[in-house]
Amino acid sequence: QVQLVESGGGLVQAGGSLRLSCVGSGSGSIFSISVMGWYRQAPGNQRELVAVISSGGSTNYADSVKGRFAISRDNAKNTVWLQMNSLKSEDTAVYYCNVQGRGPWNGLNYWGQGTQVTVSS
Repeated sequence: QVQLVESGGGLVQAGGSLRLSCVGSGSGSIFSISVMGWYRQAPGNQRELVAVISSGGSTNYADSVKGRFAISRDNAKNTVWLQMNSLKSEDTAVYYCNVQGRGPWNGLNYWGQGTQVTVSS
């Protein structure tokens, strides 16, 4: 059973920074071979991609966060981070950690419980 636990959310002023962490557990080596990422959902909106990172370190970002956010991972620690700088009020949302299974876990999709990020203007 895969579990993802996020931390690092909170309240920050516009222009500030936050660093989100997500630690995975369970199901052996799924994390080291799978795509990990962050999505977010604001009230009344659909969940949207923020950033993803492959097992080899290739990254992809939403246009709205390029140049401000940075995703990274440590396969040995089953951990993915999202460094968020120059935060804007429109970044306010619940942020969810995601693992897209590969190899034996191909087609499986796992989510964390979410962490609230609130940016005050």
